Formats: sequence, C-alpha cells, structure tokens
Amino acid sequence: TLPYVVGEGRRVIGNIERVSNLFLTKTVYSVLLAVLVGMAGLSAKVFGTDPLLFPFQPIHVTIAAWFTIGIPAFVLSLAPNRERAHTGFVRRVMTSALPSGLVIGIGTFTSYLLAYEGRASTVAEQTQASTAALITLLVGALWVLAVVARPYEWWRIGLVTVSALAYVVIFALPLTRKAFMLDPSNVAATTTALSIGLAAAVLVEISWWVQGRILGEPRRLWRSD
Repeated sequence: TLPYVVGEGRRVIGNIERVSNLFLTKTVYSVLLAVLVGMAGLSAKVFGTDPLLFPFQPIHVTIAAWFTIGIPAFVLSLAPNRERAHTGFVRRVMTSALPSGLVIGIGTFTSYLLAYEGRASTVAEQTQASTAALITLLVGALWVLAVVARPYEWWRIGLVTVSALAYVVIFALPLTRKAFMLDPSNVAATTTALSIGLAAAVLVEISWWVQGRILGEPRRLWRSD
C-alpha cells in the first residue's frame, strides 16, 4: 500500500506546482498590465496627451486562457508524476512565475504601444493593436507552458503542440477571427508582435535555466526513469 500512497502524494504535490506556475504567471502579467495602463492614463492626464485604452477585449482574455492555462492545467493536474517532493514550494513557484509574468507583461504592453494609434484611431486600427498585443502574450504564455511541461514525454509535447496549433487555427479562420474580434491583417504590427513574443519566449527560457542554477536543481528536457 505504501508505494501507492507515496506515488499519489508525489503526483498531487508535483502537479500542483506545475499548475501553480501557469496560474501565477497569468496573475503577474495581468496585474502588471493593469498597473502599466493605469500609469499611462495618469501620465496622459498630467501631460494632456491621448489616454491609453486597455489592450484587450473581454473575449481576448478568455481565449488567451483556453490553451495556455485552462485545458493544459486540467491535463497536467491529472497526469502521473513520479518526481520526488522537495521543500521550498513557494520559493520555486515564485522564482518561476515572477520573471515569466514580468517578461510577458512588459512585452505585451510594448507591443500594444507600438501598434496603438490613439483614441482617434478607427475601430479596425484599435482591433489590430489589440490583436498585436494578444499575439505577443500568446507566444510568451505558450512558451511558459512549454517550460512547465518539462521534462518532456510524448504526450506533453503533444499537449504543447495542440495548444499552439489551436491558436493558429483561431487566427487563420475568418469565422473565428470575426467571432473573437481579431484582425492580424496589419503586417507590420503583426510581425512586430511576433518578434517581441519570440524575444519574451527566449527570456522565459533563460530564466528557467537561471532558476535551476539558483535553486541548485538540475534541468532536464526529457524524462528518464
């Protein structure tokens, strides 16, 4: 009986840590975006410039969580996990979620600023700016999922791949673009957003390796028995 009990304990503790990384990363970049937009609004009042709108429509926040947090977190929480439990849960989660959330939040805000044309812009231009910000956020958040899913097994690679392809489909089909208020037709804004998103992904990857050095935990890309 005891090996089964120990295995269940490892599964619960290990999977809670993975899922916590996803949710806390979202919390960090959501709060950061709200603060940055609020500070931009205050500076606009002081200097009499055009105030900044919040980057996303409510539907954008919903679809961003579908395949970067919601469905992957459900799968990862139920997956088998034979890794030993270690002390320092809060430290490990925070040293992972804080840098990732800050990188994604700053990258998303930067992407939006570069694409935003001001309140005088048309509805199409505002949608293009929101879409650019969403692209940056999705690229960074998907890479956080790719990091959290390590060490890889075939089904974890499949989970990350399916999540990424789901967003490709959403952005590719005219019906879903209309339903979710997306407009990636501005090539310059979309290209810039992708570039910033890839840069954010690189920084998330670097922070994962640095975290391992700080905590003294060896990093493994692939699971071994």
